[in-house]
Amino acid sequence: MLSALAVCTIVVVGLMVGVEFSVAFVINPILNGLPDDSNQRGRSHGGRMLGAVMPVWYIGSLVLVAVWAIAGWHHDGAGLVVTAGALLILSVVMSLLLLVPINNRGKTWTPENRPEDWKEQMNRWDRYHYVRVAIIIAAFALLAAALA
Repeated sequence: MLSALAVCTIVVVGLMVGVEFSVAFVINPILNGLPDDSNQRGRSHGGRMLGAVMPVWYIGSLVLVAVWAIAGWHHDGAGLVVTAGALLILSVVMSLLLLVPINNRGKTWTPENRPEDWKEQMNRWDRYHYVRVAIIIAAFALLAAALA
């Protein structure tokens, strides 16, 4: 049963990492290559869509890691699972404090009402997101190592 939980957790976290990695290194670079109005509209739409899904995914991943850590407390790799959980908590805190406020503003913008510094705000979001991606990749790697 613990192995099934571990595999399920790794798959869920791995898929989340894949989505966030593709946002950072595929979707946003594509959007940045478009004219400003299309770029901004795409980011606003992405902010609304992913802003609705990702909180559930992050919290769900964290819950799975917590259950794995508790259920496997006396098994090899428990320390790796706990450390991965701490990294996921850091990613959630970072999201709430740094990324979500920018996303909440950006998802309401249109070409007619966006602020003058909208590109700078999107660049700041991107920089924070790169750090968050690195954190969740590290968490994913620890979970995979814990199963080995």
